[in-house]
Amino acid sequence: MLGHSCGFHRHMEPEVNDGCCPEHGAPGGGDCGAGRANAGPGDCPLAWFAGMVGHCKAHALAARAAGRPIVGIMCEYAPRELIFAAGAVPVCLCGGDPDTIPSAEAHLPTNLCPLIKSTYGYLVEKANPFLEMADLVVAETTCDGKKKMFELMAEARATYILALPHREDDPSGLESWVEELRRFKVFLENRYGVSITPARLREAIELMNRERRLRRELAGLMKMEEPPLTGRQLLDLKSIISGIPDDLAQYERALALWKPRGCSRSTARDGQGQSPEHAAAQQRPVRVMLTGVPLVHGAERVIEIIEANGGLVVCQENCTGLKPILEDVPTDAPDLIRALGEKYYHLPCSVRTPNRRRLALLAQLAAEYRAECVIELIWQACLTYAVESFHVRRMAENELGLPYLKIETDYSPADSARIATRVAALVETVRARTARSHKRPSSCG
Repeated sequence: MLGHSCGFHRHMEPEVNDGCCPEHGAPGGGDCGAGRANAGPGDCPLAWFAGMVGHCKAHALAARAAGRPIVGIMCEYAPRELIFAAGAVPVCLCGGDPDTIPSAEAHLPTNLCPLIKSTYGYLVEKANPFLEMADLVVAETTCDGKKKMFELMAEARATYILALPHREDDPSGLESWVEELRRFKVFLENRYGVSITPARLREAIELMNRERRLRRELAGLMKMEEPPLTGRQLLDLKSIISGIPDDLAQYERALALWKPRGCSRSTARDGQGQSPEHAAAQQRPVRVMLTGVPLVHGAERVIEIIEANGGLVVCQENCTGLKPILEDVPTDAPDLIRALGEKYYHLPCSVRTPNRRRLALLAQLAAEYRAECVIELIWQACLTYAVESFHVRRMAENELGLPYLKIETDYSPADSARIATRVAALVETVRARTARSHKRPSSCG
């Protein structure tokens, strides 16, 4: 079944991706070989990550041949550090392909989140090589749809359920979560016949901290007045398997290529007292903060629509963006399991109640990235994000003073034209506000 045209197999093939390195011009303005089938570690970072699935498959096959089990995960609450410390390889299984959804709907209701259906469809069709390799799937009690889907998946795959308490900042909830991670540690030790020592766990934490730090620095490039990347390109700079050495090297290479070495932003004004920046404001992309559901591999359609219609996604707050990488785990903590528990318990997912931490984070990021508007993406039937959008919109418009747009869609491209029209209208609204203000804040990034 690996000949199926669905996402994980389809994206084994190279995709055309325009230039990325400064020596080849601005992003999208040249060709540095991105998308080559034989892209190697010395290539442009975007060329390397264009072959991400192929690199991950090679890494997983080599790991399994060396006796390391493959462990599937579907949520940022699953602590990769514990899986690494057990000698296993954590792989994200979240489905982003519409082609597998019909097969899933033979077992699941049609009015269910497309991410859940796409993921389960891979299981039905045996079309995801990573799921086929997986010795274990680590599930979690986040949304109800995933919880019930995992019950069906457990009939075909060994599954471990992490019980996540939902009340935010509840001391008893944190204690329960820490104990849940201790039980998970014992489970992994028993299943794989290993001892997760403090030294092994600390090494895994250091690896994940390094990856989080590098990805944070890359995301920070979008704070620049003229970022060297588009939001879509930044989204590509990640893997479904963490900690691959060549990936980490590419993050460092990207920072060496694109990190600014000083402030080049001009503040000169023309003869009419109008800044050159304002004169070009109507052509400059509008700075967008994107929030809501994750944009998993294969489901990037909406960010592409935003950036094709005058927006530049400078901040991605979601789980495929900044949310899971903002906080590290202290390696000198006396109790590393507790330190892990505290880091993951703080993730402001919409399943938490009340989710005040997410609103505080959005306000912080909007200021740091100088967002000019907020777009919230919600997959159809994702009830937690759909309900929480009320709070996000109120905060964006009333507290931050930013135009807000909610996009509720699924994986089908049928509504792409309608979404494009709405995004274009939002962009024009922001540009009209900018024209009225007659100035734009100056920052060096």
